[in-house]
Amino acid sequence: MSKPKTRATLYLAAAVVLGLAGIGGFVFLFAGNFNIYWLILSPVIITLYELPAVYVFRLYRKSRTAAEQRGEAEEQAQGPDRS
Repeated sequence: MSKPKTRATLYLAAAVVLGLAGIGGFVFLFAGNFNIYWLILSPVIITLYELPAVYVFRLYRKSRTAAEQRGEAEEQAQGPDRS
């Protein structure tokens, strides 16, 4: 596995961990005194807690796309395969 793909895999793992931590943080903070107000505000609160995971997932997508483009450029630079 090449280094850019390893970085992309680490970004994906970090995004999953941050996503689960965001949901866990919401449940930990608001499950004890959950009422109608928290029910109404919960989509906004969960969205705020998930922003770090979304940002890291965006980095993963950019890293994976860059690695794929580098791979395609290397294949074109090598020329046609003579089998």
